[in-house]
Amino acid sequence: MKSKFFPRAAMLALASCIVAFQAAKAVQEDYEFQLVKNEIKEGNGAVVAVRLLDKRTGAPVNNAVVFATRMDMAPDGMEAMTAPVEVLPSVEPGIYRFKTNLMMAGGWRFSIAAKVQGETETVERRLEFEAVQ
Repeated sequence: MKSKFFPRAAMLALASCIVAFQAAKAVQEDYEFQLVKNEIKEGNGAVVAVRLLDKRTGAPVNNAVVFATRMDMAPDGMEAMTAPVEVLPSVEPGIYRFKTNLMMAGGWRFSIAAKVQGETETVERRLEFEAVQ
């Protein structure tokens, strides 16, 4: 005997998979890193602060796990000129701070990758700013 419910159950299962896939894929569009300041004083011990926002709600995102960072001078055509990056404690919700050595004034690029709790995808961003004297 053929069941009328099987096709409906199969369609519901497929729809659930599609929704789950879309939700996992949407993380890059749902979250965004933003620079707190677009100009940062050059020198050793410079602090670069970035805000992580949930774009759907505008709320800051706390407790993301930052696992990759890179600081270089790519905007000025010197991608090979890099600086070390050290994670600093957060002092505000959704603000992630990093200490670096901006050894010269000019254009710098900060690349960051993090995992947001409860999401499967990685949030990545390349942020450009100016180091000023």
